[in-house]
Amino acid sequence: MQARAVTQDTREPLEDRQVGEIAVRSAYMLNEYYHRSDATEAAFHNGWYLTGDLGYTVDGQVYVLGRKKDLLIVGGKNVYPQDLEALVSRVEGVHPGRVAVFGVPNPQAGTEDAGLVAEVDVEDVDAQNAIRANIRKAIASGSDVAVRHIWLVRRGWLIKTSSGKVARSANRDKVLAENPLAA
Repeated sequence: MQARAVTQDTREPLEDRQVGEIAVRSAYMLNEYYHRSDATEAAFHNGWYLTGDLGYTVDGQVYVLGRKKDLLIVGGKNVYPQDLEALVSRVEGVHPGRVAVFGVPNPQAGTEDAGLVAEVDVEDVDAQNAIRANIRKAIASGSDVAVRHIWLVRRGWLIKTSSGKVARSANRDKVLAENPLAA
């Protein structure tokens, strides 16, 4: 099997330590999606399968950074949600690993805002406000972005995938359906 990182636009291979989409090629992989020519055309380029993962290579080793569709662009900066989730998971009162960070469109600014939903056990408004303040502080000190939207929810609220991972886009859709943003 071969793997490499490629540019987003031309799908040309990148040098070591340059981030791009991971592409793989093997004699033992799929060559098309069943009755989905549109998906096949989007996922393949010159015999390489575009995985949808972002990453880079170093001396033939592949390092995965995250899913391309989960990447946030906040004020022109690429932000990997798992980096912010790790910071928030260390905040006292937040259940570790029970955080979803995602982009919230901001049409006025022409960018995305960082939003997150985190599971907590406290219902007291003052305690929740303290947790929110600590979340903002943790993100500000551990990254170069600020989080604009924070929703705190009860334990068990977050949606997980069949493999047990927190489903970012499903949780974004759920929290925005329950808490629409003011226009």
